[in-house]
Amino acid sequence: MRILFAGIIARYPFGGVTWCSLMYLLGLRALGHEVFYIEDTGECVYDPVQNTRATDPAYGTAYIHNALEPFGLGDRWSFVNYDGSHHGRSAEDVVRYAAGADLFINLSGGSWFWRDEYTRIPRKVFIDSDPAFTQLAIAKAEPWYVEFFRRFDHLFTFGSNIGTPASPIPTGAFTWHKTWQPITMDDWRADRAPRDRFTTVMTWQMESFADVGGNKDSEFVKFIELPSRTSQRLELAINGPQQLLRRHGWDTVDAMAVSRTPADYRAFIHGSKAEFGVAKHTYVVHRSGWFSDRTECYLASGRPALVQDTGWTAHLPCGEGLLAFSNMDTTLDGIARINADYDRHARRAIDVAREHFDARVVLPKLIEVACS
Repeated sequence: MRILFAGIIARYPFGGVTWCSLMYLLGLRALGHEVFYIEDTGECVYDPVQNTRATDPAYGTAYIHNALEPFGLGDRWSFVNYDGSHHGRSAEDVVRYAAGADLFINLSGGSWFWRDEYTRIPRKVFIDSDPAFTQLAIAKAEPWYVEFFRRFDHLFTFGSNIGTPASPIPTGAFTWHKTWQPITMDDWRADRAPRDRFTTVMTWQMESFADVGGNKDSEFVKFIELPSRTSQRLELAINGPQQLLRRHGWDTVDAMAVSRTPADYRAFIHGSKAEFGVAKHTYVVHRSGWFSDRTECYLASGRPALVQDTGWTAHLPCGEGLLAFSNMDTTLDGIARINADYDRHARRAIDVAREHFDARVVLPKLIEVACS
C-alpha cells in the first residue's frame, strides 16, 4: 500500500514529537508499505535556537531531514511553509506521489488543508493524540472545523474511553476508533544501566486548546510534595517553574535541552530508572482513557512506569512493569513496589510494550479499519 503520512515534526521540532511520526513511518514501512511524509499545517515552525516562531523554515526543514535521513527516509518528505512554498520534495513530487497513494494518514493535524491531491486519495484517516481536547473543540467549533473532520473516512483516538459510557466527553455524530501510538521496539532497546532517578519529560502548560480544557499544572500541584514523602530521587525534564519545583525537592532539567533531537530524547529515557508521569487535568477529569506515547517509550526501553490513571486501567495491564496512581498514597505505594523488585518490573515493562504497543500489533489493526 502507498501511504501519505502527515505529521508535525517541524511545527514542534523536539524528540518526543518526532518519534511519534517516525515510528508510524518506520512501522508501516516494516509491514511492507511505501511511505512519504508531508507537513502542511499552515503555521510557522518553532525555531528553538531563536526561541521564536520563524517565517524562515530553515531550522524546521533541516530538522526533518536530520531526523528522517538516518532511517533511509531523507528523500521521502516535503514541508509546506505557511506561504505555500514546498521544501524538501517539490509540490509536483507531492502531487505525483499522492496521485498513486492508497491511504492518507493525518496525525495530530499534520495538515489542516484539504488540497486536491489529498482529497483524491481513496482512504483518509485522522489520528487524535489529544483525546477530550479534540472532541471538546469540535463540539464548540466553527462549521469549517467540524467539516474538516467530516471529510475523513475514519477517525482514531488515543483515548480508549472516548465514545463510551466511561467518559462524558461529547462525540456528536463522530465515531472514534481506539488505537495506541505504535512503538518500533528495536529502536528502544537499552544498552546502558539507568541512573537512580524516576523521571519524565513534561510541559507545564500547553498553548493549544486553551479554551476547552485544563493543563498538567493543575494535576501536578496535587503531587508537588511527593519528594518530601519518599527517599526516591525524582527528576523532571520540564519547561515550567523550575525554581518552584526545586524548592519542593524535585530535580529539574530543561525539557527542550533533553528533547532537542530524537537521540537526545531516547538517551534521557534510557538513563532513567522508571517514569513518574502526571496527566493533563482534562484527560483525568473526563476519564478519557488517554495513554502517553512517552510512557510507551519508557516501557519499550525496559523502564517501569508509574503513571496517573485516566481510565486506561480498564484497557491495559496494571501492576507489574506498568502501575497506576490516583492520589499520594497510591503514588508512594507504586514507587515502593517498583523499587522492591526492580528487575521483575523492568522485564515486565518490555512485555507490556511488546504485547500492546508494538507497531506490528497496533498498525495492522489500524490499517484494517482504515481500509474497511
